[in-house]
Amino acid sequence: MERFEITQKINTIFVDVLDNEDIVITENTIANDVEEWDSLTHIQLVVAIEKYFKIRFTSKEIQSWNDVSEMITCIQEKGI
Repeated sequence: MERFEITQKINTIFVDVLDNEDIVITENTIANDVEEWDSLTHIQLVVAIEKYFKIRFTSKEIQSWNDVSEMITCIQEKGI
């Protein structure tokens, strides 16, 4: 799956989990860019992404993410 496609799906997941239709996620998006993205919603986002892509992230992988692009890279590395 191409990065653009993954970004689009992640954006849909963010909109659903954070219940905000105005969210637009890019590869450069960080948690501070999205008001509703706090530690609790981060867990909900990770679970929703894992469920959609049928993958599992390690805590080390999750902690290494500084922006959405690193999340996408991790998803791609899992063969998506």
